Amino acid sequence: MKNNYLESIEKQFAYYKILGDKTFVQIPDEKLFWQYNQDSNSIATIVKHLWGNMLSRWTDFLTSDGEKTWRKRDAEFENDIASREELLAKWEEGWQCLFDALRPLSEQDLDAIIYIRNQGHTVTEAINRQLAHYAYHVGQIVFLGKMIVGDQWKSLSIPKGNSQAYNAEKFAAEKQKKHFTDEWTNDRKS
Repeated sequence: MKNNYLESIEKQFAYYKILGDKTFVQIPDEKLFWQYNQDSNSIATIVKHLWGNMLSRWTDFLTSDGEKTWRKRDAEFENDIASREELLAKWEEGWQCLFDALRPLSEQDLDAIIYIRNQGHTVTEAINRQLAHYAYHVGQIVFLGKMIVGDQWKSLSIPKGNSQAYNAEKFAAEKQKKHFTDEWTNDRKS
């Protein structure tokens, strides 16, 4: 049986995936490959890096080092994804690998030691490390998306000027225990 941490962390990862999903649909195909300058990353490059990291970290999560010998990290930063379809395929493959590794975990696994580049982490520490890493990069994707789309951007959170109305709606409802992402995942299904 999953404990509250494992349920919560799965929802947190899903939340960041949804932020990326909702960003991609707002961006024209050609803008997925736009770079601010030669030293910066495009959205496609960030996705490629996340994909490589996810496959490396989450394949054989409990039994092998998270930095796989087959990973080519430097190549992840080459801007060579050719299409939206390829970008989305890598995005989905990376997240699927993560969720496939995360879902079978139990509370008994959380204190087990796993390694990333020979550095020991408890499973909890390794999960938290990856959550922070992915949130960082998804934030970059969202920021680039806002820059690219400009005035046509559809907010992924409470739009500017709507905080008071949003809070009034929330405080008008009865108190209840639920994860903040439940609204996002329900919204995604509709």
